[in-house]
Amino acid sequence: MTPQGGFTRRGWLLFAAMSLLWGVPYLFISIAVESLSPPAIVAGRTLLAALILLPFALRGGALRAALRRWPWVLLFGAVEMAGPFVLLGHAEMTLPSGMTGLLVATVPLFAALIALGGGDRGVLRPSRAIGLLVGFVGVAVVVAGPGLFGGRVSLLAAGEVLLVAVLYAIAPFIIARKLDDVPSLGTITLSLLMIGVIYLPIGILTQHRIPTLPSLAALVALAVVCTAVAFLAFFALIREVGPVRAPLFTYVNPVVAILLGALVLAEPLTPGLLVGFPLIIAGCWLAATGGRLRASKAVPPVSVAPGLTPAPLPPAP
Repeated sequence: MTPQGGFTRRGWLLFAAMSLLWGVPYLFISIAVESLSPPAIVAGRTLLAALILLPFALRGGALRAALRRWPWVLLFGAVEMAGPFVLLGHAEMTLPSGMTGLLVATVPLFAALIALGGGDRGVLRPSRAIGLLVGFVGVAVVVAGPGLFGGRVSLLAAGEVLLVAVLYAIAPFIIARKLDDVPSLGTITLSLLMIGVIYLPIGILTQHRIPTLPSLAALVALAVVCTAVAFLAFFALIREVGPVRAPLFTYVNPVVAILLGALVLAEPLTPGLLVGFPLIIAGCWLAATGGRLRASKAVPPVSVAPGLTPAPLPPAP
């Protein structure tokens, strides 16, 4: 960060990288599910990413700290990875990747509701309450839009993606309350490894087709680029710009997902999507921050690698 509080060149490069790295997974998932079962995708993605991150976690001693809390790490992995990854894979068998990315962006809305249930009355402040209302109106427009303007959307698939958003909203609370003194690199690496081992036999049993090369390439990209490299880049972004500004790229991810879906997969930019998109993004911003650039109780702080400042952990799609 510059002395004036702005982003450095390195900060902007990392910000742009994270906007792409966690905006492109929906495209890769859509390609992977063409010939791979959702459990097979989860197993391959998590195991390969864990093997890449393992040397970094071992070198910093992060894995040892995570092993001492393995039951909570496993719970975090179930909520942050096992459930969301398989739900996203199943949903994208029928749901456009751009719409999936936009619906996942509703995480701050559900995080605010969870915080409210936990006693955070700040969620009821006018700006944040308006954000909740606007955001959920946007969700309704996106989901109901195809029916209103022509076309159809699977309510089951949309519900699966919204459940993913709920799970992503819960995961940071597990970190903040049970794993706050464990380096995030250790938590992430161990949870990826455990989820991968658990899903491996399920993936083998549910894979009934010979995978195509595009699907396998998409799976490798999900594991290497969108998981392992993305987490390392996120930690570097925190070091460069601080914990409050680092997660701001999550507001750009849906734009990347929608554009890639339209350009690569020829997904239609429906009126419902175009109307609902700004409502969801604006609603999430207000619900999470009240319109101010500061840490919000809606997303609890998460400890990261040794020497880093605690920061919110955005969802890894």
